[in-house]
Amino acid sequence: MSRSEKLPVVPFALGAVVAAAMFALGSFTHAWMSPPAISAAVPVVAAGAPAPLPAGLPDFTRLVQQNAAAVVNLSVKRTMNHGAALAGVPDILQRFFRLPPDADFEQTGVGSGFVIEADGYILTNAHVVDGANEISVKFSDKRELPGKVVGVDPLSDIALVKVDAKQLATVQVGRVETLQVGQWVLAIGSPFGFEQSASQGIVSALGRSLPGDAYVPFVQTDVPINPGNSGGPLIDLAGRVVGVNSQIYSRDGGYQGVSFAIPIDVAMQVAAQLKANGRVERGWLGIGIQPLTAELAASFKLDQPVGALVASVAPKSPAATAGLRPGDVILRYDGKPIVEAGDLPPRVAASLPGHASALELWRDGRKLDMNVTLAALPQQAAAR
Repeated sequence: MSRSEKLPVVPFALGAVVAAAMFALGSFTHAWMSPPAISAAVPVVAAGAPAPLPAGLPDFTRLVQQNAAAVVNLSVKRTMNHGAALAGVPDILQRFFRLPPDADFEQTGVGSGFVIEADGYILTNAHVVDGANEISVKFSDKRELPGKVVGVDPLSDIALVKVDAKQLATVQVGRVETLQVGQWVLAIGSPFGFEQSASQGIVSALGRSLPGDAYVPFVQTDVPINPGNSGGPLIDLAGRVVGVNSQIYSRDGGYQGVSFAIPIDVAMQVAAQLKANGRVERGWLGIGIQPLTAELAASFKLDQPVGALVASVAPKSPAATAGLRPGDVILRYDGKPIVEAGDLPPRVAASLPGHASALELWRDGRKLDMNVTLAALPQQAAAR
């Protein structure tokens, strides 16, 4: 899919007004409607006994039972400025909003999260809690505790929240490298405010690079993700959390079959830095890159169009100091192959400033090894 064909990415932290609208528009089947007649040929399962599963289908009930106590609902209140909220809204429409431009108002929203440490550390999305004045954390046993933001990292959309509690149930953290395209996964969260809701699907793609999110190699799934699911866990069939549900592609703001999760290894690295320092540091190489097409690969005498083509080198950057130049093709970073250009930024970002990175390059028709000592990612570079 070309950049012009890509749909808007929608992060979700549902406001109370939107939730009310969805309830008003939603269609429900009444409990008093007569059930369909049961054919005599259909076996009747005894009361209390689980229905048998068709052969070959996974049983998700164990996964829900295993993780439900560690998944939480986050209710968030934040103060918003009326003028800032209307930024970008045409003047002809702004007149329908009666508040003065400098007035403040309270916004409420819901999201999901999950406990990663028994003494009260909870992982969620940055967009769920960023700017929050008040956070209420609700557990599956109906307990509600106030939450405090430990740190927020907008570049990865990860945040760490702390509640004052001990011996909480925790999730089992998995590894994203165990995932394969086509395998089953489960999401638990609070879509539209419905707590402890589970949905399932498969892994659609791995290492997906999205516009504006160069530092996260997303896990793409077809798991139904809706407003309020943000920050909830993506779980594999072994019951391990492999991702943090974050956003979707959509034409109308609702789920349309394509959703994205932040890999758990990225999320846990960010959480560790937020816990230790309240902020995240990332490595910076100082290059602009572009994908390698088959035509470009042939012009560089490469057998395959793999790697990241260096399009520009920032002056006085680590790359410039080490001797990288436009036209170089980066084939490996710290021993790991760079298949797509989008593979490189998250790997560099995951390295700390001062790290000596080993690069394998393609230059002038031959391979070349080079070491580069990374600097800290500048704020202006992070904003691009």
